[in-house]
Amino acid sequence: MGIFELATELGRTLKEDQRLTRLAAAKEAYENDAEVNRLTAEYEAQQKAMQQEIARPARDDAVIGRIQTRIDELYDAIVGAPAYRELEAAQKEVNELMNMVNTTIMFQITGEAPQNCTHDCSTCGGCH
Repeated sequence: MGIFELATELGRTLKEDQRLTRLAAAKEAYENDAEVNRLTAEYEAQQKAMQQEIARPARDDAVIGRIQTRIDELYDAIVGAPAYRELEAAQKEVNELMNMVNTTIMFQITGEAPQNCTHDCSTCGGCH
């Protein structure tokens, strides 16, 4: 089997991994969350208002401060939303998986364990 066939098979296998299916479900839930969408739309509108106010020749620092406060509140609400937190956790798991896969491939190519290898293969995906 050639390199690209192996890569294709690896991709198909990864796609079926529960961590990637969790990520896909989390993305869908996040994108379909009405409250997150509302908060995101207002966040973007506030960002635009901030840019416009900063660009004004006679800008009002008090207005800028109020807009920034609202932007901060919206940001905190977005990143605190359960759908966002689930998406973030799922993405972290996928990133860890991909790092383990890459570490395993690099070990097979170079024969060298990563510098942070603890020899506890549960931390890096294995040394073989």
